[in-house]
Amino acid sequence: MSVAEISAKVISAQPLNLEAGSNMVLLMGSAPDATRAKNWDLSLFGQRVAINNAWQITPDWDYLVYPEDFPPERLPPTPLKPSQKLIDAPEFVPQQNSFGGFVYAGGTMAFTAGYWALGALKPDLIAFLGCDMVYSATTGESSHFYGHGTPDPLRADMTLQSLEAKSARLMSFAHAHNCAVVNLSELPQSRLLFPRVAASELATPAVRQHLLARQGEMLDSACVARALQAEQALGYMAASGRYWEHVAEFDETKLSAIDTLWLQAVRSA
Repeated sequence: MSVAEISAKVISAQPLNLEAGSNMVLLMGSAPDATRAKNWDLSLFGQRVAINNAWQITPDWDYLVYPEDFPPERLPPTPLKPSQKLIDAPEFVPQQNSFGGFVYAGGTMAFTAGYWALGALKPDLIAFLGCDMVYSATTGESSHFYGHGTPDPLRADMTLQSLEAKSARLMSFAHAHNCAVVNLSELPQSRLLFPRVAASELATPAVRQHLLARQGEMLDSACVARALQAEQALGYMAASGRYWEHVAEFDETKLSAIDTLWLQAVRSA
């Protein structure tokens, strides 16, 4: 999709007919807040996507998205249910590249899984849970529902200079595909700029229709166009997905400037 097509669709996306049977996706990360899903009626969501260890939260997941360096011993035991599928790099890298690649999208699994779901599942709505990416400023450790894990987004990585900007970018691409993105978190802080809602609210079609319209009001199509044009002008791409093997080719300052443009694209930011 070209810059012109995406920026035009940011302002032209219309609320869908989100009646029963609509394609809503739940995307679960590993923050302690994600364990609330254990007590939910997950049939509300057409597809349930777990990231890394989040398959442990509920047996009712459909897809598990995990990176190349994920320890094999932490994968779910086999055999899987017929409805369950593992999604690794050969599947998510092409999807990510279709949305501009990892350098611009941000090399952390919350965003990778989000773009994969957007492209592969073509949902009406993606609801994020346990993906707030808020970590201790003093210890650098992150609390996960399974204990202490590695705070992946805190590593020295020029694609993750602003997690807020990367969430703004994902929101813009989702809106261009008539998909709303929301945050189900109840934590006081989040790096995601998505609107916060309660899972129970999503059962109401009128609320779901309102969310896409509200998202359109949050996005400034002119700023979206400028950010996309800046990305295209740089032309950064690592088709293999292993962008860290090409960091010498990328300018951290120019990527930070693009982050600023994405932040400007969200009016409430």
